[in-house]
Amino acid sequence: MAAVTTEMIKELREETGAGVMDAKRALEEAGGDKAKAKQILRERGIAAAAKRQDRETSNGVVDAYIHAGGRIGVLVEVNCETDFVANTEEFRQLARNIAMQIAAMSPQVVSADDPERAKYEGPDEEVVLLAQPFIRDASKTIKDLVQDAIARTGENIRVRRFVRFELGR
Repeated sequence: MAAVTTEMIKELREETGAGVMDAKRALEEAGGDKAKAKQILRERGIAAAAKRQDRETSNGVVDAYIHAGGRIGVLVEVNCETDFVANTEEFRQLARNIAMQIAAMSPQVVSADDPERAKYEGPDEEVVLLAQPFIRDASKTIKDLVQDAIARTGENIRVRRFVRFELGR
């Protein structure tokens, strides 16, 4: 097992946003393997997110995004538990990334559980926002982005609704 150094902990924290002790424990558990430590942190984050999914999300932001020279516009509501998290740059960036995703990929519903899902033909990866691969990193879905934010903020986060406008449609 490789000795875990402060430099390794620092690098892992910068790449994942994990706390010092969480990064150290993950690296120790992974035997100094950074990729394995990232996976451990991710799994722990998903488990933590699952515990938070029933918490009320009554704060958040509505983000507006205009794309393609004013030809496409998106409004998206992303909710969290507290106004403290809603006002962080990380949360606002998450909302912006989701709005850009909607503009680029034109999903029809937020989740596969949405009652409206039955109206739309096509695989979830095309129709369902949370199932779509993220346009900036296809190795992650939008659901992964939300779960990562939940793990980092310690709060439940939910994409509540969106509307997408396209000129002439």
